[in-house]
Amino acid sequence: MSREINTVGVVGLGTMGAGIVEVFARSGIDVVAVEVTDEAVERGQATLVGSIDRAVAKGKLTPAARDEIFARVGFAVGFAALHDVDLVIEAVPEQLPLKQRIFAELDRVCKPGAILATNTSSLSVTEISVATTRPNQVIGVHFFNPAPVMKLVEIVRTVVTAPEVVADVEALCARLGKTDVTINDRAGFIANALLFGYLNQAVSMLEARYATREDIDAAMRLGCGLPMGPLALMDLIGIDTAYEILDTMYRRGGRDRRHAPVPLIKQMVTAGLLGRKTGRGFYTYEGPGSPKVVADELTAAPEPAGSTQITTIGVVGSGVMARGIVEVAARAGFDVVSVTRGEAKTAAVTAAVQGSLAKAVVKGKLTEDDQAAALARITWSHRLEDLDDVDLVIESVVEELSVKKAVFAALDEICKPGVVLATTTSSLPVIEIAMATQRPADVVGLHFFNPAPVMALVEIVRTIRTAPETTAAADALVAALGKTGVHCADRSGFIVNALLFPYLNDAVRMLEASYASADDIDYAMKLGCGYPMGPFELLDTVGLDVALAIQRELYLELREPGFAPAPLLEHLVTAGYVGRKAGRGFRDHTNL
Repeated sequence: MSREINTVGVVGLGTMGAGIVEVFARSGIDVVAVEVTDEAVERGQATLVGSIDRAVAKGKLTPAARDEIFARVGFAVGFAALHDVDLVIEAVPEQLPLKQRIFAELDRVCKPGAILATNTSSLSVTEISVATTRPNQVIGVHFFNPAPVMKLVEIVRTVVTAPEVVADVEALCARLGKTDVTINDRAGFIANALLFGYLNQAVSMLEARYATREDIDAAMRLGCGLPMGPLALMDLIGIDTAYEILDTMYRRGGRDRRHAPVPLIKQMVTAGLLGRKTGRGFYTYEGPGSPKVVADELTAAPEPAGSTQITTIGVVGSGVMARGIVEVAARAGFDVVSVTRGEAKTAAVTAAVQGSLAKAVVKGKLTEDDQAAALARITWSHRLEDLDDVDLVIESVVEELSVKKAVFAALDEICKPGVVLATTTSSLPVIEIAMATQRPADVVGLHFFNPAPVMALVEIVRTIRTAPETTAAADALVAALGKTGVHCADRSGFIVNALLFPYLNDAVRMLEASYASADDIDYAMKLGCGYPMGPFELLDTVGLDVALAIQRELYLELREPGFAPAPLLEHLVTAGYVGRKAGRGFRDHTNL
């Protein structure tokens, strides 16, 4: 049976430390909050007061509850005040020598039975613990920012942490209303090991001028449903903090180049561009600590309007994506020619679009008149020749290069000069598709996301041969469809898939190494990072075969060992475990 912890000490009262103090005080636990100077104590106290007062203003706390919380917290300068606490949590900057010095002092001051915990997000808990004479009582307790809001706590045991210490901390987390995952001491633990490779890669895209900061962030918010884009998240975390975490993970985690800090990150740290806390990072803010972004010299200028007048759109394909694009275009007021292979597929697409529009009427998103008008704008066909007078064609056939090249070669013969030819490929090189025509300047990638009527994002992919007028016409079309367009060059995975699937692959590697269960990894990313789905939930939904195909394309292009598909992913696909569509992937879906 775990013992009850009644008094907790917190060392370091920055944003994270003050948040941890609030978590314990709100849960009825007495807290001794410690800093090294009076000024630091005052700053920490102001942070706590500000957070609690905001909760009162929002009606989440009563004034009486606020007073009770403040009554439970005692502030002090120096470690001597921690002599009688049951547990101490250290929350100082991510510097190993600093943490080791603090733990040596805590070992000297704290009573023999006290648990010594570190909130480190990337450093070795084992290396911190050996600075004490009681390494068996040292444990990692990693809260996430903001601590009062985020539900996840990573409990990190070393090879010598006593089982009863782990049990005590797990019970404490339950008492705090947190969800814990208990894991071994490894660089980055779960959440940061998966998160920071993704963040680092996003910075690499920006550094290479592959896409703008706004487009990278919009792509991941709108394409993946993430609460923040990667560059805005880096600013929130702190560029200096991100650099320390990446550098530690690179050195401790097998020197994986995905965790080697991109040079731009170190340059920004050197220049003092640390994110929100300094008022400038990847974005410029209204002032230090402000979340409000203001325009600066890097703010993207509006794209020029397209000169091509588009009134009629051709859509080639019969799959889910093609059907969605037909519906979106017709609802936006365009005349649409839907071309499929054969009368049976034409009938299937017709029924699917009619059914989807009918559902929109039932849900109140369309009137019956809107439905009738949209259907009247669609011409159904199974002949490519019927695209001879359209202004733009969107191809959405099977994701096979030879098939797409054949379609584009045929469109090149059929379509009138100046027609924009767009492919919805999500992973194939757009330039190879374009070069199947005699008009590569007119070819562009328009990567819609599924389901097209719902998802707001379209990646507009330019090749080295795409004319500016073609890109401008694509911009105008995407805006007319009510979508948000983001621009990128023609590179495997574009923005979203190039950032998303290596993260999913990293999660599979983590599972493959038996570091954590699929459930714990999913919990960590949903509760610790605010992701709408955990990586294994998402893999089962997308399809393991799809993930493997995209990861193979990324690896073939980038040739980095860290991008090689995880063997477990390949084995599962070979065995037919491809996700929900097959009833079995990382989880059994046969009864769902």
